Amino acid sequence: MNVDLFEKIPNNVNLSADKRLQRALEQWLPNYLSWWREMGPEGFQEDSIYLRTAVSVEPDGWAHFNYVKMPEYRWGIFLEPKQEGRTIGFGDHYGQPAWQDVPGEYRTPLRRIIVTQGDTEPASVEQQRRLGHSAPSLYDLRNLFQVNVEEGRHLWAMVYLLHSYFGKDGREEAEAMLERRSGDSDKPRILGAFNEPIVNWLDFFMFTMFTDRDGKFQLYSLAESGFDPLARTCRFMLTEEAHHMFVGETGVDRVVQRAAELMLQSGSDDPEAVRKLGGVPLDMLQRHLNLWFSVSEDLFGSEISSNAADFFASGLKGRYKEAQYEDHIALDKHYDLPVPGEDGRLASTSVPLRNAMNEVLRDQYVADCQRAVDKWNRTIERVLGERGAAHRLRLPHRRFHRNIGAYSMAAGYHFDPDGNPITAAEFAAQRGRWLPGPEDRAYLQEIQKPVLEPGKIAGWVAPPARGINGQPFEFEYVRHGT
Repeated sequence: MNVDLFEKIPNNVNLSADKRLQRALEQWLPNYLSWWREMGPEGFQEDSIYLRTAVSVEPDGWAHFNYVKMPEYRWGIFLEPKQEGRTIGFGDHYGQPAWQDVPGEYRTPLRRIIVTQGDTEPASVEQQRRLGHSAPSLYDLRNLFQVNVEEGRHLWAMVYLLHSYFGKDGREEAEAMLERRSGDSDKPRILGAFNEPIVNWLDFFMFTMFTDRDGKFQLYSLAESGFDPLARTCRFMLTEEAHHMFVGETGVDRVVQRAAELMLQSGSDDPEAVRKLGGVPLDMLQRHLNLWFSVSEDLFGSEISSNAADFFASGLKGRYKEAQYEDHIALDKHYDLPVPGEDGRLASTSVPLRNAMNEVLRDQYVADCQRAVDKWNRTIERVLGERGAAHRLRLPHRRFHRNIGAYSMAAGYHFDPDGNPITAAEFAAQRGRWLPGPEDRAYLQEIQKPVLEPGKIAGWVAPPARGINGQPFEFEYVRHGT
């Protein structure tokens, strides 16, 4: 596909052929830039950042690296090439030609899906806007800004669909995405995890590890959509999303490595020994892991969901890599789910598979998260040797600390990290052991001072194994204040 990089809005959708759409998006552009300057990274807008910019949709050469000031980044609209003859791969329309236009009967739910996905993109930029002032290295600062500008491009991808296929309603929805604010009491972002404050780099690494990983699975399921423009949009977004998860997974791994190194240096397994040396002890890491994993699990929705069933039946949202399944209709199968009864005890319930599609997607997510936690535990054991077995990190049970679904605390249910039912009083008594508290936040703020010299790094995190795009760690990834 031809990529026009020199238009006001870079694109590979032949935007200039639709003058009305082009004008509408060019009118939206100043509002976007105004939002970016107000809510984007604070204090670094005039710095030159070593960023990658999409220049192609081909997997062997889709990005170009160079110094760019973030407000001048070439945000654009990129869809993967159209597959001629593509058919819908699941649901009641299985085997029928994929839709190139919005089916009238699915207009409202499809718009809802696009708006919900689109709203997460600017939200994360807003959550992270002040993190640059405590960056542990120029390498990490650059990665933060790469994540930010690509979340901005993902917003453009969703806005293009709204403008192109949903008329006046779509234009109004696109404007609203620039009006909502993460954490705002009057106009919050749509999904709860995107209203959580990200005030330190441990939160950021956990967010990009767990919350962006939710994004991966949501995008994969939308990449199966019978609405072909959405599927093509999400397939290219996944190319960029991989770096965001890399930042999170390797970022946590580097914090884990440094904690283990300080345990080895101190000769003590006491978390206080790591704190005295300015590191992040593993029990504090575990509390943040518990928080962000549970908050991100809520993003999949309720375990039993008529909306999920409708989205699947309608061909709007499939499963993760739908081709791996033999049955793409999912009418006759069931999913066994333990749910709390009136007495609070868990009892197995057989749920029609279509109604359990959120849980099917969550299963894949949990398995992927476990793979990363296993990697972090190998790092602990590599540094500490036999001592490491006593300090393994773990995923809490999926019933722990949930705010949405069958195990929701709002419905009066509470579970410990092993998934056992407990009372609200018991949960409150143990909350400080299981989730980050004010003391954790204060300590992290104390140790996370900015390190903005090339080749230097804060003492609470290990340096990366390699740099970006073949550059060394010592490379000047951000030219700050020049």
